[in-house]
Amino acid sequence: MGKLIPDSLRFSFLNLQRNGRRSLLSVLIIAIAVFALTAAGGFGLYTYESLKESTARDVGHLTISQPDYFESDEEMPLSNGLSGSDDIIQRLVAHDDIRGVQPRIDFTGLVSNGNKSTIFVGIGVNEREFDMKGPFLDVRDGKTLSSIHSSRYQADEPQVMLGVDLARNLNVSPGDWVTLLATTSDGALNAYDYKVRGIYSTGVPELDKRQLYIHIASAQDLLVTDKVSTLSVFLFETELTKVNQTWVTEQLSKMTLPQEVSVTPWQERAFFYTKVKDLYDRIFGIMGAVMALVVFVALFNTMTMSVTERTREIGTLSALGTYPSEIVRGFIQESALLAAIGALLGGVASLLTSALLMVVDVQMPPPPGRTEGYPLNIYFSFELFAVTALGVMAICIAAAWISASKGVKKPITEALIYV
Repeated sequence: MGKLIPDSLRFSFLNLQRNGRRSLLSVLIIAIAVFALTAAGGFGLYTYESLKESTARDVGHLTISQPDYFESDEEMPLSNGLSGSDDIIQRLVAHDDIRGVQPRIDFTGLVSNGNKSTIFVGIGVNEREFDMKGPFLDVRDGKTLSSIHSSRYQADEPQVMLGVDLARNLNVSPGDWVTLLATTSDGALNAYDYKVRGIYSTGVPELDKRQLYIHIASAQDLLVTDKVSTLSVFLFETELTKVNQTWVTEQLSKMTLPQEVSVTPWQERAFFYTKVKDLYDRIFGIMGAVMALVVFVALFNTMTMSVTERTREIGTLSALGTYPSEIVRGFIQESALLAAIGALLGGVASLLTSALLMVVDVQMPPPPGRTEGYPLNIYFSFELFAVTALGVMAICIAAAWISASKGVKKPITEALIYV
């Protein structure tokens, strides 16, 4: 079967042991660089995934609306709304990839506790909306909206959920009553009393001061309309957004609808996600460049010193008929071995850190514009590790090639008497 370890690899390892401390320092520098890049990249992947899921669960993976709904202002409430939403929902929910299709009504008005009034931003939803959101809605007190089809639901006690700061401003808690005043779709004023069902936090102070949820039916009664603002399509897998966007668009084109509609993927409404991703990409790009420079300088210094110390050895090998390319290849193999050992250690450290953070709760401070912190997690990506390891190895090989190429150019007579 021959030797399991080639002679060239064994010789490279023995040469590295000539100056063990210097080789160890080089390995540690490479390991730290690989760990820093994979850990930082893993944190970025975790951040991207969290923002992607929170955005998709908040607005839906796909949003069905009238064309230019998000660019143009409505002269009257729901003047740009959708009619015939029930037919669209029935047509789409039969697809296996679609978890649900939820109607929404966006409106504004005044909310009052009888003594104090303030502006609100209301969202009319079905009770299943909160199941779609999952853990991205923090209910601080009370419960989410109950089903209007439940036997326990009382039609004479329509429900409302208030943002935590809005509830604090009005000094109300679950069980209290508030009055909502809004402009109807005909331009008149209408008001209804609602019982506070729950208090929640979005983590965004500006939303917590103004936002509230009511049933879609209650919103239609308040606005005197049968329209909805948008339809949010929730999928089982976020990665299937593009495929299902094409399918949904085809299905809508086959239907006879009272107005034109368009389908908007979550990416086009994820402004915060896009900005954060662009920022992190630049940060990680600069960090990667700095780490690459550090590794190159460290390995160039290591290999230069090694070549200098072994000048007489290089001269002897050249005198014995060894080609310069063979000598250079030996130094490259030593450098590649250093890179492989360092990259492996850095990858293992990143993997262990990722596993440790799954069991140890480390909280990050709230990001700008938010009031809630979040747990620190680092995703370990084999693809990211492979790219980082290959990049570091390429840098190390380049450093070794430059150093060794200069060393083998010295004349044999000078190399043999070099001290």
